[in-house]
Amino acid sequence: MSCNSCSTGKDGQPKGCKNNGTCGTDSCNKLTVFDWLANMSLPQGEEPFIGVEVRFKNGRKEYYKNTENLTLSIGDIVATQAQSGHDIGMVTLTGELVRIQMKRKKVNIDDEENVLKIYRKASQKDIDIWSEARDKEEPMKVKARQFAIDLKLQMKISDIEYQGDASKATFYYTAEERVDFRELIKLFAKEFRTRIEMKQVGFRQEASRLGGIGSCGRELCCSTWLTDFRSVSTSAARYQQLSLNPLKLAGQCGKLKCCLNYELDAYLDALKEFPKTDTKLYTEKGTAVCQKTDIFKGFMWFAYEGEWMNWHKLTTAQAREIIELNKKKQKIASLEEYASELVEDTKADFENVVGQDSLTRFDSPKRKNKRRNNRNKKKGNNPQQHKSQKNNAK
Repeated sequence: MSCNSCSTGKDGQPKGCKNNGTCGTDSCNKLTVFDWLANMSLPQGEEPFIGVEVRFKNGRKEYYKNTENLTLSIGDIVATQAQSGHDIGMVTLTGELVRIQMKRKKVNIDDEENVLKIYRKASQKDIDIWSEARDKEEPMKVKARQFAIDLKLQMKISDIEYQGDASKATFYYTAEERVDFRELIKLFAKEFRTRIEMKQVGFRQEASRLGGIGSCGRELCCSTWLTDFRSVSTSAARYQQLSLNPLKLAGQCGKLKCCLNYELDAYLDALKEFPKTDTKLYTEKGTAVCQKTDIFKGFMWFAYEGEWMNWHKLTTAQAREIIELNKKKQKIASLEEYASELVEDTKADFENVVGQDSLTRFDSPKRKNKRRNNRNKKKGNNPQQHKSQKNNAK
């Protein structure tokens, strides 16, 4: 999805709007929100909500009060209040949806310390100063990283964000441990001639700010639609029977992938039908231990102690039945009796882990040419008859 200015350019090259994240139509930005209440009118006597959502560089969003009653719409560039001076951002949401978002994030509109106000719509002079400051960020980042390397600091400067009036630069960095960057700030202030603010972010926040392509071939969830980062543990991979390979389970940020939590609830619901894997089955032939489970098909494989190479396939219902008999201090003869009761369809061999059939089921079956066979019979061109005649002739 992109605006008209991002269309294909000369010789098939992507043209690009070159607005550096300030697309006027707001159709090629990440974390864009669709205002589905925009065409609905308010009840009589109801005043519009004064809260406005404004986005800054790399998806950072803040909430402001429209105390001047400006006529704002999505895509307008505004000058907002800052701790010192003013900042420049783009309006991403107005109206009642802002009230809902602020309530969800527990932001009080009457909190004067955290909710600042909008001064005005940005003038051309404001936009020019802002654009010049944004152009300085990339060369500044190269120099800043070199300064950190020279001072042998165990930190990585991932991004730089200038304030809209170019009076302050915020340096975002990641580090494993606490870093003493007092000397680094002195070098920055001397080199860049502006106020410096250092802000440490997590590795996932860094990935969301920088963006990228995941192993699935799509853009990172954290940089497109994911707004909160829930904790991901290795137990999520164990429940889904994934190999605990850190190279495959880690994302761009070096942490466990957020998508491990997406299907976790479905796996947990499916595992409720399964007995615990550490439960043993007692038979007259011996004690059986669970070796493998198939969550989607509902099968479990057991092996006798001492005969680990021979696995016996059971359904969850059969395993529960045997466990109930064991609780009554009863034993079955052997697992072979239950395993032989399973009548499997030949199509099951072509099923994948989600229970879907093989793609060969979409192929049309080959039709036998009955006309040709009938003609051969009438003319006596049956190849078997020819073979018998040849043998008789010999």
